[in-house]
Amino acid sequence: MASHGGTRAIIAALLANAGIAAAKFIGYLITGSSSMLAESVHSLADTSNQGLLLLGGQRAKRAATPEHPFGYGRDRYFYSFIVALLLFALGSVFALYEGIHKLEEPEELTSPLVAVAILVVAIALEGYSFRTAIAESRSLKGDGTWWQFIRQSKVPELPVVLLEDFGALIGLVLALLGVGLTVFTGNPVFDALGTIAIGLLLGVIAIILIIEMKSLLVGEGAAPPVLRQIVEGLESGSVERVIHIRTQYIGPEELLVAAKIALATGLPLKEVAQAIDDAEARVRAAVPVARIIYLEPDLDRSTSQA
Repeated sequence: MASHGGTRAIIAALLANAGIAAAKFIGYLITGSSSMLAESVHSLADTSNQGLLLLGGQRAKRAATPEHPFGYGRDRYFYSFIVALLLFALGSVFALYEGIHKLEEPEELTSPLVAVAILVVAIALEGYSFRTAIAESRSLKGDGTWWQFIRQSKVPELPVVLLEDFGALIGLVLALLGVGLTVFTGNPVFDALGTIAIGLLLGVIAIILIIEMKSLLVGEGAAPPVLRQIVEGLESGSVERVIHIRTQYIGPEELLVAAKIALATGLPLKEVAQAIDDAEARVRAAVPVARIIYLEPDLDRSTSQA
């Protein structure tokens, strides 16, 4: 079972990226490789990002207040959105700038084998972090594809860590390819091209995350399968049908449900109250994240008019 917010995956990524960032920067100082510099900044940004995800998870646990009666669950969406912006600003833009600069003014690499050794070790560490993120996400993914999980998940941290680790692995391969071709051909332009490729890759990943996190931050409703479960839970007993319904996630594990329901004609007030309580219980049993439910009883006027 995945831990709350994928904490284990976040910590694994933080530790891996902190070590990798230090190793890559030492490699850059030794070799002068722009790919190594871009990758060290990338890993430094990723380390900061994991720290922000942990901070967001902690702040989201604050108790509700009169000013924030639904609590602070969306703090996790806010910090994940900041992470996406940082990935774009610190990772993508810097890598593109450094790659274009080195393309205009190529520089020879020194001790390139050091860079290769560091990149190989970094690939192994990132692979461990990526595997941990996959293991944490698998129980939430269900039978859908990984792309569907990234697009539809209401838990923001796991898609962020998954895409960050995936981008880091591909970026390391690109950096290794750039350094390797530079050593093989003696032409430092390949190192610059590898850096630009890393920047473009990080830019695409950052834009995907920005779009997804913005959507969660603004407010998303329940997915159609979940909505069907809620409606089926409501339409039973004295509830004849759901007239209309609205849902919205106010946190990754907290769904707000508001619905107008048609009850059988002539029910006494006590039975109306019992019907509402029973309907809420059925919905929570079917969809445990539906923690806040507001039901408005009404008559089915469409039937009476017919």
